[in-house]
Amino acid sequence: MNIQVKVLGTGCAKCKTLEKLTREVVSEYAIDAEIEKVEDIVEIMKYGVMSTPALVVQGKTVVSGRIPSKDEIFNLISKTSHES
Repeated sequence: MNIQVKVLGTGCAKCKTLEKLTREVVSEYAIDAEIEKVEDIVEIMKYGVMSTPALVVQGKTVVSGRIPSKDEIFNLISKTSHES
């Protein structure tokens, strides 16, 4: 199953860090996921996110306004993908 993961952020350092960590987690755990970086503020607002960076898994915002650890990213991706 291909998991849809989106990193929402306008391109700040925290947003880039979250994207890098997310890509590392997907690679290290061989997760079948498609990662998309969303920098368009109008698109970001559609998710109801008030502060970036944010992580969206399968269309559901799972983190916003902070950078989660790699373990937390893995848990969020695997938990949310099983709920879908």
